[in-house]
Amino acid sequence: MNDAITNLRAALERAEDVRPAVGGFPHLAETLRQHGVTHCRMAVPSNAMLYLTAYGPVAVQGGPLITGMTGVPDFDSGALVTALRSDQAGETTFPEFVRGCWRAGVVWYEVDLQARTCTYVGASGDSYREEYAAVTL
Repeated sequence: MNDAITNLRAALERAEDVRPAVGGFPHLAETLRQHGVTHCRMAVPSNAMLYLTAYGPVAVQGGPLITGMTGVPDFDSGALVTALRSDQAGETTFPEFVRGCWRAGVVWYEVDLQARTCTYVGASGDSYREEYAAVTL
């Protein structure tokens, strides 16, 4: 398991070095892919990321967005696209992006690094999928 964690840490550090401020997500995704990560799954309210890697799965727990019991916002694809475009333009940090996803009613999302897609899902199963561009590092 240490190999999986060590490899993921190295990938995230490398991604930080190559990721431009604007339009940086494809660079992050390609760096992860090159380090053997196949999927990233985010449980938005808990701010927990699961990375599926060639070396084994790795969970990363961030600070939860909610505590206790709360209602879930309705899925709003327009608000989600606004959060996505703001992030792609370099106008938000990752924590701000995750909060924007939550406000848009996203309860989880998955990045498929082979298919180069991101799928965002609401509590009732509504979803929005977007492809991202391949980049050369």
